[in-house]
Amino acid sequence: MKNLQGKNALITGASSGIGQAIAIRLAQEGCNIAISYRKSPDSAKHTEAIACQKAAETGQAAVKTLLVQGDVSAEADIIRIVNTVTETFGGLDILINNAGIQSEFASHEIPTDEFDRVIAVNLRGAYLCAREMIKRLLAQQRTGVIINVSSVHEVIPRPAYLSYSISKGGMGNLTKTLALEYANRGIRVNAIAPGATATPINEAWTDDPAKRAVVESHIPMGRAGTPEEMAAAAAFLASDDAAYITGQTLYIDGGLTLYADFREAWSA
Repeated sequence: MKNLQGKNALITGASSGIGQAIAIRLAQEGCNIAISYRKSPDSAKHTEAIACQKAAETGQAAVKTLLVQGDVSAEADIIRIVNTVTETFGGLDILINNAGIQSEFASHEIPTDEFDRVIAVNLRGAYLCAREMIKRLLAQQRTGVIINVSSVHEVIPRPAYLSYSISKGGMGNLTKTLALEYANRGIRVNAIAPGATATPINEAWTDDPAKRAVVESHIPMGRAGTPEEMAAAAAFLASDDAAYITGQTLYIDGGLTLYADFREAWSA
């Protein structure tokens, strides 16, 4: 990817899944990576070890890594994380808002604190991370890139996951609004929207052949995505190859948002 070498990137929720894959891919591209995690230092260290190994294999052994603990639902933690990364690396060029959680309840039974918890991590946390980065970019007169990890549920309703769907719908507008507001300051803001992806958060169906078959039957390409495929798209949007792209959500879903039930005509 063009002009990623030497850039400084912060990836939230980078200890597993898509966040881990993005951290590894950016390291392979020559980025210095800050791996943000909430509760599992061992998992974060595992991400760091793989990233360093893969970076060395692609001739990027000089990349720097940083592990930084914090909860993106806590404003004080976010400010500390961004300050730590900025001070350690001398600046921040790329923010990957990946940290996210989901919670299953019938919509009329969601406890208020559970609803608030999902929104606080997925949407409020993404905004606060972006806010803190943008403040520093403007103060330092630097350009930068923000990539929000959204979901196909930015546009596909998901019954029993109302708070998650709301958070991702809001992330779509967060992406567009920030992109419009700061385009003339050299700050690009985009999102990737993964479809069904084989990650630890989806173990309930990825590890069950029957459930996996049901999920994949709704995907036109007939298979789940991989974290590495999501990471490749994030790396592209972070790079100067995407220099004229801002305010967009890139759906990486095997065609899931193409109304798969219409593959066979059932109405005029």
